Amino acid sequence: MLILIRGAGEMASGIAYRLHRAGLKVIMTELPQPLAVRRWVCFSEAVYEGQCTVEGIEARRVKDPTDSLKILQVMAKGIIPVLIDPEGESIAALHPTVVIDARMLKKPVELIPQRINLIIGLGPGFTAGKNCHAAIETNRGHTLGRVYWEGSPQADTGIPDAVGSVREKRVLRAPANGIFQPKASIGDHIEEGQIIAEVNGHSIVAPFKGVLRGLLREGIEVSQNLKVGDLDPRDDASYCSLISDKALAIGGAALEAILSRPNLRPHLWT
Repeated sequence: MLILIRGAGEMASGIAYRLHRAGLKVIMTELPQPLAVRRWVCFSEAVYEGQCTVEGIEARRVKDPTDSLKILQVMAKGIIPVLIDPEGESIAALHPTVVIDARMLKKPVELIPQRINLIIGLGPGFTAGKNCHAAIETNRGHTLGRVYWEGSPQADTGIPDAVGSVREKRVLRAPANGIFQPKASIGDHIEEGQIIAEVNGHSIVAPFKGVLRGLLREGIEVSQNLKVGDLDPRDDASYCSLISDKALAIGGAALEAILSRPNLRPHLWT
C-alpha cells in the first residue's frame, strides 16, 4: 500500500514521521519553492538540499513526479521520496491507495478526480463525504487530532497557537513585499529588540527574547504579512529539531484513519 502526502511542511512531516515509523510506505509532494518556517523538522527541505533528515528519518528529492522507477528505488532504501509536484500529477501516475492532503490551505479544496480508496484532509477546507473521506481536526483543544467521518473540522481562527505564554507575537511576519534576508539563524538565542531579518529595507525586530525556532530561507520572495519566522519564548534550542506535539497528534490521527478501514488492513505493509 502506497500513501501519498500532499505537502511536506510541519504538519505533513509529522504525519510522514508517524506513518514511516509504523512501517508504511510514504511519499510526499511539494512546491518548487516551499515556504516552511520550521525547516529543521520539515521534509520539504529536501527540495532545496536534495536530501534532509528529520529525527533520524531521511528524505530525498525526486524531480520527476511520474518517474515511478526512481521513486521505488528511493523507497527501497528506507528513504521518503519528496516529489516536486504542485499539481498532483503523481496521483494519476502512482495510483496511491491513500492520499493525505496536508497542505493546510485553509480553504475549500477540490475533490481529487482519480479514484482513491481513502482521502484524508487536514483542517479547514475539508468536509468528510464531500471532498474527502475523513477530515482531521487541526485546532488545538479537546478535539485536536480527532478524525471526522462526517462533517468538517473547526473553521480557521486566524490566531496562532500559544507557545509558552505567547501567542500572536511569536509568529514573525514579513513587513513588506520583497526578498527575505535573514540576520539570524534557527537555534539562535535572540534578545528583545534584536533584528532577525529584513525585507526590502524593513526590519523584523524580536518582540521578546527567546530561541528562533523557525525561519524562512534566505532569498525567498515574500509578500507582506507572510509568516517568515517563529520565536519561542521557552528559550530551549533543542525544540528546534523536534517535531511538535501538534504535528505528532495529527500524525497519530492519520494512522487511526487508515487503520479504521478494514478493507485496507490486508495491504498495510505491502
